[in-house]
Amino acid sequence: MLILGAAVVVLVGGGAFTAYTAVQNASAPPTQPLTLDEMAQMLGSDPFGSDLKSDMLKAQAAQALKADKIAAERDNRKALSQVKIVDEAPGGGGFNPQQLPPGTSNPTGNRALGKEMLESRGQGGEWGCLEKLWMKESGWNERAMNTSSGAYGIPQSLPGHKMASAGSDWQTNAATQIEWGLSYIKGRYGSPCGAWAHSQAKGWY
Repeated sequence: MLILGAAVVVLVGGGAFTAYTAVQNASAPPTQPLTLDEMAQMLGSDPFGSDLKSDMLKAQAAQALKADKIAAERDNRKALSQVKIVDEAPGGGGFNPQQLPPGTSNPTGNRALGKEMLESRGQGGEWGCLEKLWMKESGWNERAMNTSSGAYGIPQSLPGHKMASAGSDWQTNAATQIEWGLSYIKGRYGSPCGAWAHSQAKGWY
């Protein structure tokens, strides 16, 4: 009888605890997906921090562009464009070697989307800097690729597949590229104006 009584107490007590836990879980606020910034803090590392290899490639590309501008003025010719708009993704570097969706990209729509996403982060006052920065880098074209460094997309991620942390559709989706780019700017420069100032001083960001 004592053993049977103990078993009943355990069963009833366990059932009560399970019911209590279920009620508490049901009343808890729903969890939201972690942002890129929150993930970086949890992992204890900075995915947007300085990358020596990438920074060197960016600096070399900026120097090559500057040298070509000087040569173009001397030779009385048009300077080469630092970016090309690709129709087919190159192999390697994290790209899927595939034909990109048909049609032209929409820089005007991409700028509007970028402004909206920046404002949602409470940084609407930085829009002027962001607009100039990414106009200089890519013309706000999600298919822009730097001819010297291989940087890709609206924010000119180097290498391009870094943007996969914001979404698997990073090769073609402007919103995914912008989300990654804004997180990169915040993590490394604090704000678009900080990134723009660095770009003006160094030729890259």
